[in-house]
This record gives sequence, C-alpha cells and structure tokens, in this order.
Amino acid sequence: MSIFCIGRNYVAHAQELGNEVPTSAIIFMKPDTALLPASQNFSIPSFTNDLHFEGELVLRVSKKGTNLSDQHPNGIPVIEYCDAISVGIDFTARDIQNALKEKGLPWEKAKAFDNAAVLGSWHTLTPEILSGPIHYTLAKNGQTVQTGDSSLMIYPLDKILAAITTYFTIYPGDLIYTGTPAGVGPTAKGDVFEGFFEGQSVFSVKVNP
Repeated sequence: MSIFCIGRNYVAHAQELGNEVPTSAIIFMKPDTALLPASQNFSIPSFTNDLHFEGELVLRVSKKGTNLSDQHPNGIPVIEYCDAISVGIDFTARDIQNALKEKGLPWEKAKAFDNAAVLGSWHTLTPEILSGPIHYTLAKNGQTVQTGDSSLMIYPLDKILAAITTYFTIYPGDLIYTGTPAGVGPTAKGDVFEGFFEGQSVFSVKVNP
C-alpha cells in the first residue's frame, strides 16, 4: 500500500504558513508504517517540540491507474478509480519540517514518521457525493478547529489523480490524502481529535498524556 499526500492544496492554508501558493500539485508520500492502527492512541514523537494537526479528506483507490488525464470533458471519473472517502489527519513535525525546508531537504522526517497518518471509517464514494462540494471538519477537545470544503481545493480530486499518476501508478488499497484547509495548529499531550465527514463522526483519537 502506498500513501500519497498533496501539500498546500488550499490557498488559505498556504497563506497561514507563509508559503507560496503552488502552481502545480505538491506530492509527497508516507510509508504504510505511518498509518496509525485503528483504535490506537497517538503518541507525540520525542524528536519534535512543535507537532501540528492537519485534517484532510482521504480517498481509497480501488483500481489500477497510470497516466490519467484531466482533459476528460467532465474531469477524470474519480469514482472509477476510488471507491471510498473519509477524513484523516496528517500529523506534521513543524519544527523539523521548517528546518528541512530551510536547507532544501525532503520532508519525510517531518511527515512520514510512524503513526503520522490517522484514518477514519470509510463512506462509499457515490456520484451524489462527487456532484457537489464535500464538507468535513476536525474538532480538537470538542471545539471545531478546521472546516473543509472541497470546492476550495486548488487541485480538485480529478486533477489530484492526474498529477499523482503522471509519476506513480496507483493500485487498489492505496490512500490519497488530499490536502488540508486553514486552521492547523499545535498538538499537546491529552488532546482528543475527532473527524467528521458531512457531519458524521468517522474517527476519534486521543493523544497519550
């Protein structure tokens, strides 16, 4: 299983971190060891003093695809390549990431460490879901901290598939984290995060004290 991630896919998020708005999709990857097992608490790694949460929509790949084009009249038929959607967290060691970026180095140490990816329960991907904006939220200790709207993505789902498969073949079971909206922030011991897809809770994860 491969875990593909899209960086800076919302203008407001890029701006809140002082980053340039990308002119092409930013793609990075996590190994499967980055996936937090279901029902397991999360522990803040000892190597970071500034861990941030980033709530995101997540797609599950159901069909092999390569070199997909976004020039189809209605965009790539996402439903032909992905069968489910959920919400997850891309935990980021922001201090590590900033230090790596200053030196022009890759981000893996900051984003691909063990258990860095939280994944919620799946919703079947239907034409109805894809026909309109998809809404999701992330709550921290009972308070909403991020509100996502897929219509605000710089690169919508069809263009994400096209961008990824230009370089990588996708296979059934692969995951695609599609980018985070504004509102990211620090994570502390004892925090509880809950993700909601269209108002329905899909995960709850506690940070070990």
